[in-house]
Amino acid sequence: MAIKTYKPTTPARRQMTVTDFSNLSKVAPEKSLLEPMKKKSGRNNYGRITVRHHGGGNRTKYRVIDFKRDKIGMEAEVLTLEYDPNRSAHIALVQYEDGEKRYIVAPNGLAVGDKIANGPDADIKPGNALPMSAIPVGTFIHNIELYPGKGAQLVRAAGNMAQLMAKEGAYAMVRLPSGEQRNIPAECMATVGQVGNIDHENVSIGKAGRKRHMGWRPTVRGSVMNPNDHPHGGGEGKSPIGRPGPVTPWGKPTLGYKTRKKHHRSDKFIVKRRNAK
Repeated sequence: MAIKTYKPTTPARRQMTVTDFSNLSKVAPEKSLLEPMKKKSGRNNYGRITVRHHGGGNRTKYRVIDFKRDKIGMEAEVLTLEYDPNRSAHIALVQYEDGEKRYIVAPNGLAVGDKIANGPDADIKPGNALPMSAIPVGTFIHNIELYPGKGAQLVRAAGNMAQLMAKEGAYAMVRLPSGEQRNIPAECMATVGQVGNIDHENVSIGKAGRKRHMGWRPTVRGSVMNPNDHPHGGGEGKSPIGRPGPVTPWGKPTLGYKTRKKHHRSDKFIVKRRNAK
């Protein structure tokens, strides 16, 4: 997937690049797999902002993605490759032999007309979903389940892939894109290959307005606020933080402060942490 640039008619246009969508199907999304998405703009049920910098953005509808891949032993044909406004990866509309249509995250190299399959007997080729017990060691995978039958939770973003490092007993050891190595139950499903749209990380947003279209509101540094708005605020000119470390607007430590719960149940499955020295 290539990156598209434009003639610099404005300063923003000079910096701006977009993904080349020429290989995507020029069709409307499948209506039966669309769901409405109501904007909350970072507000909770009381109407109070609980997540800052959210709001606005283009109206979108949610594409229902098949993360479980539970139609075992049945082939499906790829009908279209489509853009999804809700994720960085592209999606593929597939139709199974019984006529059912589903969206899947499109792996790199998948094309319209290709066949995919699910289950332990499927071939080891991009787009096929198998339990990790049936995938050879060393294979690159994505859309990985953490708990059997729950649906894929790991390695779903554009260009990402994990590697199956080893299998021992009831567990498979996987190296994730972050560098973390962890054990996952071997009966969990994973999809062969790398997530598509691999040039996504090279796209330059180019202007603030494009970020607003994505639903992001401006982020203001605490150091340029007043003391009544942020603990970092105030002072003459550019002032230091003036306390032991950087904090949130509510005085909680941040920037390197560990937020992971002390007794996290999945810690015991981590073989090597992503930040291991």
